[in-house]
Amino acid sequence: MTLKGYTIPLSPEGHAGLVPPPPWHYVGDFLVVDFWAEPAAAISLLPPGIEPHPDPGRCAAVFADWQSFSEGGRELLEPSRSQYREFYLVVSGLLDGEEVTTCVFIWVDRDFALARGWIQGFPKKLGEVWMTRTFDLECRAAPRLEPGSHFGGTCSAHGHRLAEARVTLERPSEAGSAHTAPPIVNVRHFPRLTAGRHGEPQIHELVRAVSRDRAVSTIWEGDAELELRSAPGEEHALLAPVRVGRGFRFTFAYTVDDQQLVRDLT
Repeated sequence: MTLKGYTIPLSPEGHAGLVPPPPWHYVGDFLVVDFWAEPAAAISLLPPGIEPHPDPGRCAAVFADWQSFSEGGRELLEPSRSQYREFYLVVSGLLDGEEVTTCVFIWVDRDFALARGWIQGFPKKLGEVWMTRTFDLECRAAPRLEPGSHFGGTCSAHGHRLAEARVTLERPSEAGSAHTAPPIVNVRHFPRLTAGRHGEPQIHELVRAVSRDRAVSTIWEGDAELELRSAPGEEHALLAPVRVGRGFRFTFAYTVDDQQLVRDLT
């Protein structure tokens, strides 16, 4: 009998795999803060093939509260397999003269989202992420999407607080986050386990995210605060903000079933 599945564990029916095959459909609430880090620190995190941006310290911090599912939507009736939260940091750069972003650090709170991220080139690690929620109801228990409302996000890992952000909404945004607008180009990296060849990766390639059926809600913007804290085993605090820009709150949806190989870095 041939074992089946998109990812391990492979099984007779193919239902045991951690990640089902694409397409993957996503929708999520986002809290984004545009900011600037020390230029030298931001440049040090750019992968081969991506050159420094003309504004070299340009970065963004992103909190997302996701729901996702594969074709057929079975995960929607098993919410623990469809819902997750994540926090990530992107740095701006140039790819052959085009503005791009690259995800340099990211934490997520579910194993299937971690594995799916590795497939796509997101360097995901496990963490604990929380975001302020809003509901389409007149009540005191949740902020509304209106001027003066406050939204927060936090990320922790291994008992250490890594990041926190706060955004106070002011008005609908005309343009949204400039620091996350360019496409994402990441590094897919899988190491080799061969004695004497540990420094030679099995897979090391630059890939461009490809998505379709994109939809976005009204984007709200406002004053923002962001703090990145040092912790053992982490290096994200290299990007500690030297200047914080605007914050944004919105809902975004898209579908993924492809990615573009930009360059083989092996």
